[in-house]
Amino acid sequence: MQLVIVESPAKSKTINKYLGSDYKVLASFGHVRDLPAKDGSVKPDDDFDMIYEISDDKSKQINDIAKYAKEASNIILATDPDREGEAISWHVLEVLKQKKALKAGTTVQRVVFNEITPRAVKEGLAHPRELDMNLINAQQARRALDYLVGFNLSPVLWRKLPGSRSAGRVQSVALRLICEREGEIERFEKEEYWDIAAEFITPKGANMNARLVHYAGDKCEKFSFTNEASAKGAVAALQGASYQVAAITPKQVKRQPYAPFTTSTLQQEASRKLGFTAKRTMQIAQKLYEGVPINGETVGLITYMRTDGVYVANEAIQQARQLIAKEHGDEYLPSSPRMYQSKAKNAQEAHEAIRPTDMFRTPAAIGSQLDDDMRKLYNLIWVRMIASQMAAAVLDQLSVDIASTDKKHVFRASGSRVAFPGFYALYREGNDDGVDEDGEQILPPTNLNDPMKAKEITTDQHFTEPPPRYSEASLVKRMEELGIGRPSTYASIISVLQDREYVKLDKKRFIPEARGRIVTSFLESFFHRYVEYDFTAKLETALDDVSAGERNWKQLLREFWNDFSVNTEQAKALPGPEIIQQIESLLSDYLFPGSKEGKGDPRVCPACQKGTLGLKAGKFGAFLGCSNYPECRYTSQLDGQASKAEDGEGGGEAFPKILGKHPESGHPVSLRKGPYGVYVQIDDGSEKPKRQGLNKGQKAETVTLEDALALLALPRTVGNHPETGKPIRAGIGRFGPYVESGGVFASLPAGVSPIDIGMNHAVSLIQEKANKAKATAGTVLGQHPGTKKDIVLVSGRYGPYLRYGTNNVAIPKAERENVTFEAALALVDAAGDEKKGGKKGAKKPAAKTKKETTKKETAPKMEKTKAPAKAKAPAKAKTTKAKSPAKKAAPARKAS
Repeated sequence: MQLVIVESPAKSKTINKYLGSDYKVLASFGHVRDLPAKDGSVKPDDDFDMIYEISDDKSKQINDIAKYAKEASNIILATDPDREGEAISWHVLEVLKQKKALKAGTTVQRVVFNEITPRAVKEGLAHPRELDMNLINAQQARRALDYLVGFNLSPVLWRKLPGSRSAGRVQSVALRLICEREGEIERFEKEEYWDIAAEFITPKGANMNARLVHYAGDKCEKFSFTNEASAKGAVAALQGASYQVAAITPKQVKRQPYAPFTTSTLQQEASRKLGFTAKRTMQIAQKLYEGVPINGETVGLITYMRTDGVYVANEAIQQARQLIAKEHGDEYLPSSPRMYQSKAKNAQEAHEAIRPTDMFRTPAAIGSQLDDDMRKLYNLIWVRMIASQMAAAVLDQLSVDIASTDKKHVFRASGSRVAFPGFYALYREGNDDGVDEDGEQILPPTNLNDPMKAKEITTDQHFTEPPPRYSEASLVKRMEELGIGRPSTYASIISVLQDREYVKLDKKRFIPEARGRIVTSFLESFFHRYVEYDFTAKLETALDDVSAGERNWKQLLREFWNDFSVNTEQAKALPGPEIIQQIESLLSDYLFPGSKEGKGDPRVCPACQKGTLGLKAGKFGAFLGCSNYPECRYTSQLDGQASKAEDGEGGGEAFPKILGKHPESGHPVSLRKGPYGVYVQIDDGSEKPKRQGLNKGQKAETVTLEDALALLALPRTVGNHPETGKPIRAGIGRFGPYVESGGVFASLPAGVSPIDIGMNHAVSLIQEKANKAKATAGTVLGQHPGTKKDIVLVSGRYGPYLRYGTNNVAIPKAERENVTFEAALALVDAAGDEKKGGKKGAKKPAAKTKKETTKKETAPKMEKTKAPAKAKAPAKAKTTKAKSPAKKAAPARKAS
């Protein structure tokens, strides 16, 4: 028997169907062992010895593998064809050696499959090899680096910046990218500029739009016209000129198709076109790779999905070319196959691009057998692969210069049309801005020196835009450009940043949270080298060198640790106030916005007007606080400033927002957002300032100072009740707006505000509530002669019933029309007897008869002479029967 070990159960089921009964295929379910999450798992002082432990959830898999390994003549390690897969195979083998599950004479082979198809599996089995220790050591080095950073840097964060989660070797660099972009946006100062365009009419009456490129003999730049006056002045001069066609420049350009997908380009395009996250894309791709039932046969539909290579097997290229010729015609087929150059440094990791395993398995043919997400992703992979072997698209581009007769002013019209679609017939790559680069106007026919009539000359005001925030696609692209991380890590990096609440995704763009910005500032200040982009990229290159056998992995760890450990100890010794001061300095534009707009000093405490706001570190994270603490207790949460309100409550407002000053006290009045919604507050510096929630339906963006003052004046006295003379108050409480008088509360209907409700309306609402309460209270029929408790007849939702103390007693339908006190008393007593009789451990009767005592005393003798089960049951039943009459008799004796 030959034992084949793969990573996933889905993959094992697929391969098991391809192999005969001589093979047993088992799954390791990923890594079978890892570094324990505790100090000492990597020992720098012991030449970086690594202590691995079998994961608790992998014990069953390991035991199954060990059981079959003892019987196998050959063990085939067939995990994924990358560093991680190589390492998993090595870990499985090491565990089998520890368990002594390898018998003498058992051979061990390593095989790889780039796709899960019968042909690829059999070919892989025909070409076994030894485990590649270079790949394994590169993976061990990466794991050790991540461990050393995480378990040494994170505790520093926890001690120096309470509320921080953790730091990671690669995730921290990705976080820096997002935070730096946010800083660029905050520092950005928009600039005004104007452009000038004209609509011309050709001699044949056709319209042509053109933009001004030369004015008064000078070339028009972006900021040639910086205000309306200069633009309008230019238009006045342009309108008086005569124009003609001065130049016609035709040009033909070719657009070449894109290479088949790598991991990063697949994640980018799936994000743009399908809206998938990187993590979701990889989950779906994993299913397509491992195998899907198609026409009764389980087959892998795509090649391995973790790759940075663009190489494609010749067999797949030939299939693609056959399809192109058949479906589109020979003109769409290049004279020779297209070959793409791999960007991967090491040949060992330059796997094939992501492509269908069989080009003739078209999306139309198998789409009905896939779920919606798999169908979409498979179609994207298929069309990208086919398009990569198609002819180039040909575009005819044309530019027409329309000049004034004195040649001082020149307008230019540009247009293009698709002369030959080529691969455009099947596929166009998306982009983050959603702009079609070839979507220019098609120009009408013109000839040189044709007179052109300026129908209308217009100006258009513009403002420069800040750089856009990163989307998942653009972040992955930027990380790949900088060499940060590897294809298999992008999805997990993004997930970690979101899971630890360092960033959030809003409208498909990443916005750093306050926690993320503070952690990034700390790392840039005190661990700058380790979040530098080139340092991280060089470390990735060093790991590639280990994979290629060109560098010793232990030496790589030594070089990293020597400097990093010193840096960590220095950071531990830094006083907390110094760290906070440095972070505050770096984040001043973020922490104290408004200074650029000339709104005064944003650091002045809005509550006491004397203290200075500064960054503070608290148990649950950083916040802004007044320097006059404890006299002034004003604080402001950073998350409120950094993020926007959700669910329509905030309407896009940033919190807290100062609305103005209270006319009497002079204290600031602010709009804030708490765990229970948006509210207004008087910032008087006290421990419990006056605050009030918004009225139902009131939008935060519409709240003015006057609105806030009216809310803070609640509850207000509407007037005195005309019957009771008690005051009527209106306010907003825990359950919404209300009016109250004499302890009777009534909720206000939708659209009615406690601020302006009138006297008549308030009285009617309170009276209506009082009437309902009276109806619910019921009619007292009398007191129970034994307990002196009222027996009340109540009209309920399902008919009348009796209320006796805390108990509700049903009234039979036949007796509901005329309920007397005597009938009610009987029902109450009967209900009490029934309840007592069925209750374990019921109260003893008020008095015992001789017969009852005798039976209780003889009960133990019965238990001795008979089986316990038979003796106990009758005794309990008889005792229960004896209690009821005694209970009924008790009130009668007391009454007499």
